[in-house]
Amino acid sequence: MRWQSQTLDADDGALPGLERAGFVRSVQTPEFEGITFHEVLCKSALNKMPDGGSLPFNWTVNPMRGCSHACRYCFARPSHEYLDLGAGADFDSQIVVKTNVVPILRKELHKRSWRRETVALGTNTDPYQRAEGRYRLMPGIISALAESGTGFSILTKGTLMRRDLPLLTQAARQVPVHLAVSLAMLDPELQRSLEPGTPSPRARLEMIRALADAGFAVNVMVAPVIPLLTDSSSQLDELFGAIAEAGGASVVAFPMHLRGSTRGWFLNWLAEAHPALLRRYRQLYGRGTSVTPEYSAWLRGRIEPLLEKHRLNRERPNEPEVRSAASHPDDRQLALFA
Repeated sequence: MRWQSQTLDADDGALPGLERAGFVRSVQTPEFEGITFHEVLCKSALNKMPDGGSLPFNWTVNPMRGCSHACRYCFARPSHEYLDLGAGADFDSQIVVKTNVVPILRKELHKRSWRRETVALGTNTDPYQRAEGRYRLMPGIISALAESGTGFSILTKGTLMRRDLPLLTQAARQVPVHLAVSLAMLDPELQRSLEPGTPSPRARLEMIRALADAGFAVNVMVAPVIPLLTDSSSQLDELFGAIAEAGGASVVAFPMHLRGSTRGWFLNWLAEAHPALLRRYRQLYGRGTSVTPEYSAWLRGRIEPLLEKHRLNRERPNEPEVRSAASHPDDRQLALFA
């Protein structure tokens, strides 16, 4: 079945949550085996973050919900439950696409009340996951923001961002544009197990190089650092060295946060892939969502000298980060990442 053959009047078995989200149709294609795209019409594109929060930005745009990157540890998994979809396999394979996000965004950006505050993309699910190659929503989003005089930041694991590099370079001549790449590990075998739908670490390093060569100061999110799997001195030293060699400007690194249904999804994977680590994880996380303060302090002590060694701890004032959103999302934030 090809994209062109999908019909709006097909019996698609829409779920109640999707009906609330402005459901139009569901699409499957051999190009994306095992993945269903649920096309919806959004009523708004700009999402206002809660007042008084710790986030360094007030507005986000999320063209999709769910993510075929399928990262076992993804903090955004519980957001799928607002659509009556599961936070596990559904999050990886049932992707909600806001097909009208560009015209809605343009309309909102042209309102007299819009104050051109910085907009963050990639705070919930990745805007450059594989489906972007089909739907091509990001060029319109980038153009709309730049033409309205609105600065923006993008965080992605997806190497598809290289496709839009000429457009991003042009936008950076009009507004502040800040680009960040997520790269938590170099080991390709571990990456395929933990992040089965993501581009390889080598491909992401090549993208960092391309962005840096185009003049962008690329922030790299070494996040999350996964206890006992990616936190050794040799692993972090090698990773930071590769990032520096690729031209990365700075690194933000912090330990994995396991909230809500993400915790069960990750620990089930751990029990299958690394059962000997379960006991230690119970000690590190207890019944909570964060590692113990002792581990966090130990990890900081390991990371900071390596950042200094590789000159990746440079401060960049006025550049928004997404660290807070990735570390400690609360239920209100997840709901607003719609």
